[in-house]
Amino acid sequence: MTEITVSIKEGKAGKFNPGITVAEAVKSLCSSKERKRTLAVRQGDGELLDLAASVDSDMEFSLITTDSAEGLKILRHSAAHVMAQAVLELFDKDIKVAIGPATDDGFYYDFDRDEPFTPDDFAAIEERVKKIAGANLPFVRTTMSRVDARQYFADKGQKYKVELIDDLEDDIFSLYQQGDFVDLCRGPHIPHTGFLRAFKLLRIAGAYWRGDEKNAMLQRLYGTAFFNPRELKKYLHQLEEAKKRDHRKLGRELELFTISDQVGPGLILWQPKGALVRKLIEDYWKEEHYRHGYELLYTPHIAKRELWATSGHLDFYVEDMFSPMEVEGVSYQLKPMNCPFHIAIYQSNKRSYREFPIRWCELGTVYRFERTGALQGLMRVRGFTQDDAHIFCLPDQLEEEIFNILDLNLHILQTFGFTEYDIYLSTRPDKFVGSEKNWQRSTDALKMALEKKGLAFEIDPGEGVFYGPKIDIKIKDVLGRSWQCSTIQVDFNLPERFAISYTGSDGAEHQPIMIHRALMGSMERFFGVLIEHYGGAFPLWLAPAQARILNITDSQLAFTDKVYQQLRQAGVRVEKDVRNEKLNFKIREAQLAKIPFMLIIGDKEMEAGVVTVRLRDGKNLPVMTIADFTEMVKRESMVGLEADF
Repeated sequence: MTEITVSIKEGKAGKFNPGITVAEAVKSLCSSKERKRTLAVRQGDGELLDLAASVDSDMEFSLITTDSAEGLKILRHSAAHVMAQAVLELFDKDIKVAIGPATDDGFYYDFDRDEPFTPDDFAAIEERVKKIAGANLPFVRTTMSRVDARQYFADKGQKYKVELIDDLEDDIFSLYQQGDFVDLCRGPHIPHTGFLRAFKLLRIAGAYWRGDEKNAMLQRLYGTAFFNPRELKKYLHQLEEAKKRDHRKLGRELELFTISDQVGPGLILWQPKGALVRKLIEDYWKEEHYRHGYELLYTPHIAKRELWATSGHLDFYVEDMFSPMEVEGVSYQLKPMNCPFHIAIYQSNKRSYREFPIRWCELGTVYRFERTGALQGLMRVRGFTQDDAHIFCLPDQLEEEIFNILDLNLHILQTFGFTEYDIYLSTRPDKFVGSEKNWQRSTDALKMALEKKGLAFEIDPGEGVFYGPKIDIKIKDVLGRSWQCSTIQVDFNLPERFAISYTGSDGAEHQPIMIHRALMGSMERFFGVLIEHYGGAFPLWLAPAQARILNITDSQLAFTDKVYQQLRQAGVRVEKDVRNEKLNFKIREAQLAKIPFMLIIGDKEMEAGVVTVRLRDGKNLPVMTIADFTEMVKRESMVGLEADF
């Protein structure tokens, strides 16, 4: 029998007989410590394998362990199966089960059951999960032909599994079993249920089968799982903190924004305080872009529908666009993107290579159709303002422009208090336009810029947009949660579709390269992230009200108004609370409103022409003159805005 070579990436290699299991190879090639932590392996070509999988030819693999993100995902996927088993054992073996994937922070499973689940059911389900976990039931993988798999689930009355099989093109299907529960699944899974040591059900939601409201409404049970109880406890604490920081709750309490059923779902109404924060963000954004060689544009909210046919959006993006409107016999469309408008401005003049790079930016409001059930406060809306920019450059300028964008991008994020992030390089999807040569060229340019900048990144295979590869930056907030904000995309497609060109140094016409980029993503989403990151207590330079004046009695009313006017004239964003209420009540109200400074005025302060300064955390500063307080506010407001390059 010819031996095969099995090796661990950047580790040992060994000779084995064909048919050895992954577990046996791991046992031979790894230390005892590594073996205990290993859940599955990834082959050189990217395929994931269970430890029970058979190895029949030469193979190199990398270990997926309990301390990896992939390992946690496998655990959570397995937890979904165990939860489904627990539900069927507790309530009814004939409950119809749908799907149960892992998510970024846990997992869910969808059930078709006549009687609704309630939070009162959670304790019983969790106890049964604990019992199943304690039994150390192995996850056993088997395979069936299409006909046999379909018949197996049809006999069990599991119509959703039958539908999935009918819609897939596979000839062979894999099934996983732990105990009496069998599920249609590609895997992999943890070796046995004993790895599930920390499990928690979180909430119930309704979910249409396959996301289509024409289909049955299912009950979705959400949960999470970790390898040890400490991590679960930490996560549950973060959830409690997240509830306190929920931008929808704080937006209402702090009067920052509102959403009206009368106006329509997913359409944000910015209230005065929120609008003021937005102005501060936009002013800073414009100044930074001007400083870095950008010019500002403004474009309409609608355009002829044929524009979107030329751009390719009707071919690739029509499901995310609003229905067209007819004006004087011509079909118009609310814009889902700003880029075709910027190209139209490019086409308004003949361009020379001497003009490049051309950097144009716009705070452009766009409209995209999102199903009502997918809308979420500021995070997912139907109308939003992108901090958009498009750069037209020569081929030999591409890498430097990407590098410059990264510099500006990270600088702006740091100014708003985001210093941790994950970076992804998204490559060509299955459905794309343009030549493979141009795709490779753009991908290489993005990759090289990241490497030169010394930024760690992950490849996200197939997640590029239809017209080009992209860099995505997901910022991390104070709770360690990731939020998609920044994106940088290289595009050879739109310049070609619109036939834009420039006159080169050789006198001939050439096609420029176009870069799309957004640094904050959208004003709405970014504002929502800021609210949650700071818990509504914005840094001084962003606070809608930097100070609130509190008088003690009516005898200070005239002086209070004088101080108020002086501070406003000096550029301090100030409010006054002259209600006939006790001082402690006013202080408490100001703290709840997250006001950075409270300026207290009594008879002593009025006589001396000063104010007593109290911070929102309860600490007191020395008494100050109005001039000294104004200078302190201006000085501290500049701390976050100082350029670092």
